[in-house]
Amino acid sequence: MAEIDLEEFHWLAAIVQGIDVGVVVLDRAYRVEVWNTFMENRSGLQPSQAYHRSFFELFPEVNEEWFRMKVESVATLGTPGFTVWEQRPYLVRFKNYQPITGREDFMYQNTTLLPLRSVNSEIGHICLVIYDVTDVAINRRQLQAVNAKLEGLSRIDRLTGLFNRDHWDECLRHEFARTQRYDSPLSLVMMDIDHFKAINDSFGYLAGDQVIQRLSELLREHIRDVDIAGRYSGEEFVVLLPDTGKDGGLVFAERLRTGVERLRVEHDGHVIPFTISLGVAQPTALCVDHHMLIEWADQALYSSKKGGRNQVSVYL
Repeated sequence: MAEIDLEEFHWLAAIVQGIDVGVVVLDRAYRVEVWNTFMENRSGLQPSQAYHRSFFELFPEVNEEWFRMKVESVATLGTPGFTVWEQRPYLVRFKNYQPITGREDFMYQNTTLLPLRSVNSEIGHICLVIYDVTDVAINRRQLQAVNAKLEGLSRIDRLTGLFNRDHWDECLRHEFARTQRYDSPLSLVMMDIDHFKAINDSFGYLAGDQVIQRLSELLREHIRDVDIAGRYSGEEFVVLLPDTGKDGGLVFAERLRTGVERLRVEHDGHVIPFTISLGVAQPTALCVDHHMLIEWADQALYSSKKGGRNQVSVYL
């Protein structure tokens, strides 16, 4: 029977040394009792250099208070404890040597803490198992980055870099509701490039796109961080000005109009001057929803076009 036990112990020791996870056994004073090959290779410390040394001395980067709390909970309850890389990227800072994920400086880790009972059923040791999950973490982060980029692209108009109509409409609903709730001012500026069809007909669609892009750049230069600009249709743009009354909206619109008037877009050897017409509206007690605010701004824009273009009108 003793020979069988010895043989089983030899097998277990070989498994512990050969598996591709870190295995550390700590006594109740947090001194190292077992240090497998994984730990040796990643830390650069031979077992003889780690035995009977404090875990916190070997790994000063470990948050001692937090780790002691985790271990004491495992020892008291007699149940395993876990950490995952999403909450804590690593327990001990090992360099990452994997070629595929070599862009990361450290190894992402999941860990398990196991209570080890002695023959008298007392928990005298804790087994710490460290899993290298760098590949999983990097793949997850790359997927999250791609999803975030796709989500951003779904809100952005590709030609202008401004919000597209769907996302801008959502912003309008939100800002209109905020205005109603807190009785704060809000201005909506709607604008249209004058005689845009003539630009396309005379200089081509690429020139028209360049005019749209240049207007978008100027628009971004004029808005504040809190303002919300979007491309509403082909050559029509909208800007929400939170906490701004119609007088402020009029000032903004006039500055933008004169800025466009001074622009000169160069395309294929031609200089293309252009102007814009703008309409400004502010919600009042008669404005029952955000759709009505758009209608008011559109009516003001129509007044500017009807009045000769290259001007600003305010819905009264």
